[in-house]
Amino acid sequence: MTLVSLLVFLEEAYYMYTKMPSPKKSILIWINAGAMMIATTSCFGMWIPRSTMFTDFTASAFLAMFIHKFQLMLVNECGGRREFLKRFRDTKLKISTGPLCCCCLCLPKKDINRRTLFMLKLGTFQYAFLRPVLMFLAIVLWANGTYTVGDSSVDSATIWINSALGVITITALWAVGIMFNLVRPTLTDKNIIPKFALYQFTVILSQLQTAIINILGTTGVISCVPPLPGPARASYMNQQLLIMEMFLVTLLCRVLYRRQYEEKTFFQETKDNLQNRSLYLNGKTMEDVSQNI
Repeated sequence: MTLVSLLVFLEEAYYMYTKMPSPKKSILIWINAGAMMIATTSCFGMWIPRSTMFTDFTASAFLAMFIHKFQLMLVNECGGRREFLKRFRDTKLKISTGPLCCCCLCLPKKDINRRTLFMLKLGTFQYAFLRPVLMFLAIVLWANGTYTVGDSSVDSATIWINSALGVITITALWAVGIMFNLVRPTLTDKNIIPKFALYQFTVILSQLQTAIINILGTTGVISCVPPLPGPARASYMNQQLLIMEMFLVTLLCRVLYRRQYEEKTFFQETKDNLQNRSLYLNGKTMEDVSQNI
């Protein structure tokens, strides 16, 4: 399944590289690489159990870039930053959405400007930057014996690193959720809803499912089966599940992202309408002049 996922991604990347315009193809290639890289790192972690920390670091780095690139895709599908601001300049931005402020309905709506767009992009960029840094720090402490997976004591570095990862993850998902709710009516014809569903599917399975299974392994719910102890067996089971799940996500991504869309934006259409109206008026004026003569 991992090999098939890799081959499907390579074929899709070649198609996007040759058929799509430059700003768009790099973003879509990054997005399609997310599920494939998670499946590949899970396969290495399954066959080489001692490499789990390194495979988790690689998967986390790609997942962070995947979330940031997905938000950039939402802006790019609206015609880029400049046309995005022109299109939504008269729209109020609703920030009371999940997973951070879904219950805070009293939060005021914000105007959409360059500062607002910068803050939304910063919400995912900080995740793409800080998550690899924190995971690298975890690997260094793990090599030193300070970081232990599943250790929840206050004095350990594990609880503090995991808490920081949770905060930056929720912040990034909140920024993407705000952006999606804004552009969803505009991008319905570009299958943005199933694309967002696949994005959520990838994030939830790679993060929430992994956390739950690891907790079950450290608490003894998943018992040890020689030669694997409980935590190692839980990690092994999670990697097997991720390979199958990301295999399906890779196939679905190929179906959804292979389409080519017309790059004709709202403002190009408005410009064309104005030009047609001008030609019509000029033609009518010339006709009236000829009749008077």
